[in-house]
Amino acid sequence: DERKVIEAIDPVKDVDCFHPVNVGKLLIGEPYLLPCTPHGVWQMLLRSGYSPEGKHVVICGRSNINGKPLFAILIQKKAGANATVTVCHSRTPDLARFTRQADILVVAIGRPRAITADMVREGTVVIDVGVNRVPDPTKKSGFRLVGDTDFEALSEKVEAITPVPGGVGPMTVAMLMWNTVVAAEFQAGPA
Repeated sequence: DERKVIEAIDPVKDVDCFHPVNVGKLLIGEPYLLPCTPHGVWQMLLRSGYSPEGKHVVICGRSNINGKPLFAILIQKKAGANATVTVCHSRTPDLARFTRQADILVVAIGRPRAITADMVREGTVVIDVGVNRVPDPTKKSGFRLVGDTDFEALSEKVEAITPVPGGVGPMTVAMLMWNTVVAAEFQAGPA
């Protein structure tokens, strides 16, 4: 049972931030650590000069791993956050109506090339969290990885877009390493 496994982890050692205690702390704005992928997305935006502060961010996907925690990070009353956030999901009617409103669009829905160029407006910043395997007979493995957006078409229209692979994935790994160091230092106590 996934829940039992997550709850068996000491919240102080939970570098993925899945434990209910850590989720709760995130929601009230007092996180111990931040979930790796959402933290990576946020840092990517900030370090690339695309602060979400005062922007309309549309998140496509409401998973406990990506969509919900990113929402919780971006609505915080703090520098680099303070975004107006809309969360869309599989039951959102007319998804394109929402994606076209985004200053920043984060897509984590698990469907290859689901977001097409007609679904975004010019100047949008797009973060593609999706990782999908699609058949490709030219590859030794027989497949290649693509995101949840039509990267080639969107890259002609938007301000910036992350590639898949090579975009959010490395940031997720970097944030996992960051969390591991922070957790180890916390457990070691004052020097």
